[in-house]
Amino acid sequence: MLFPSGRRFHPRARQPLSLVDGPLFSSIVRFSIPLMLSNVLQVLFNMSDIAVVGQFAGSHALGAVGSTTILVSLFNGFLIGMGSGVNVTVARYLGAARQKDVSESVHTSAILMLLSGLLIGLLGFIFTPQLLEMLNTKPILMDGAVRYLRIYLLGMPAMAIFNFGNGVLSASGDTRHPLMFLSIAGALNVLLNLLFVIRFSMAESGVALASALSQYISAVLILLSLSGQSSSIRLRWKVLRLSPEKSRQILSIAIPSGLQNAIFAIANLFIQAGVNSFDAVVVEGNAAAANADALVYDLMAAVYTACSSFMGQNYGAGKRKRVRNSYLLSLAISFGVAAVVSLFLVLFGRSFLSLFTRDEAVAEAGLVRLRVMGFSYAFSALMDCTIAASRGLGKSLVPMIMVILGSCVFRIIWVYTVFAYFHTIMSLYLLYIFSWTITGIAELVYFVHCYRKQVAILPE
Repeated sequence: MLFPSGRRFHPRARQPLSLVDGPLFSSIVRFSIPLMLSNVLQVLFNMSDIAVVGQFAGSHALGAVGSTTILVSLFNGFLIGMGSGVNVTVARYLGAARQKDVSESVHTSAILMLLSGLLIGLLGFIFTPQLLEMLNTKPILMDGAVRYLRIYLLGMPAMAIFNFGNGVLSASGDTRHPLMFLSIAGALNVLLNLLFVIRFSMAESGVALASALSQYISAVLILLSLSGQSSSIRLRWKVLRLSPEKSRQILSIAIPSGLQNAIFAIANLFIQAGVNSFDAVVVEGNAAAANADALVYDLMAAVYTACSSFMGQNYGAGKRKRVRNSYLLSLAISFGVAAVVSLFLVLFGRSFLSLFTRDEAVAEAGLVRLRVMGFSYAFSALMDCTIAASRGLGKSLVPMIMVILGSCVFRIIWVYTVFAYFHTIMSLYLLYIFSWTITGIAELVYFVHCYRKQVAILPE
């Protein structure tokens, strides 16, 4: 358990942004914008993978890559969630100015994240055929899907390292360098996609190899950045070792956070089954409109990372008012971001869908989803931002259980009751706003309990 020291944390000269001093609103915005750009870049780069293979390798290759989407989201989501555990732990020690603990947390996290990436990559590689069979991958797409996923999984150790470094740097207030590294790796990914698919006719293997190589580039860049730091977050190869105490602290936050992210991919399986019960036009319209999900969620996720980082450092520094206001402002900003983007999606939904389909009937079906989700996205902020706030206080297990109940169990029940009764696409889409609202209220009650127990006793 980390305890606030009451000591004031003075950021070093190289630290881009202080999380414990200065105007809070503008600091959260400055912190979040590079993360937003990073997340949007990832969405665009992923879209480029699909676009390249679809345009230059044919429909079977596109279908093979698309068949792995849920598994890729599950693996990536787990590692991103673990990175948030690193972020919270390092941020709280930085806020408390406990430099030795910061260094131990950084070096322990590096080993834990690398081991996690290796384990996910190895198990995923071995059981790729079985996992794809569980998803009812079409036989004609199976060989290509197996090739794509196995090559993609070779990049898991690098992805784990990047998320480790991203967690450490963002905990210190640096979100600019991860954006820079991701931009370089993403641009390389696009170029390699074109080279492998067009020049060498590697189809799904080419885009998978391009993704894996670009992951290693981003991992190398972020390791070089950490090795060149002059503060306590510096990565020194000679002192790399596991601290049992820090391992327990990091894993107690990281594993529930990783599982929480993975749970959404599992819940989506049941929702997709409901969508698949309609005709092909509705299925294709849903797929086209669903491209908006990643854009909106990832923009909001940047603010959630800011929430955890600011709360973690200010809790470590013993600043009660800034802890509370970090949550309230992050909640307002994430709600506002979602509302603005949703408004544009509702107003210009047809133009957005034209990027993915030219079929008028498919576009009409997609507009139904965009309109319902456009009025729903913002309500997810109550759930996700409050989870990030609890994580900032070191609480991750109970929020994970609530998400399992609210975003997985509740949605499955909804599919087999409300949706089964009405069997309209509208009744399926409405489960999102109901599950977000119910889970968000439960998360808020738990957060208030934790806040009063851990933070309200601190001096103003």
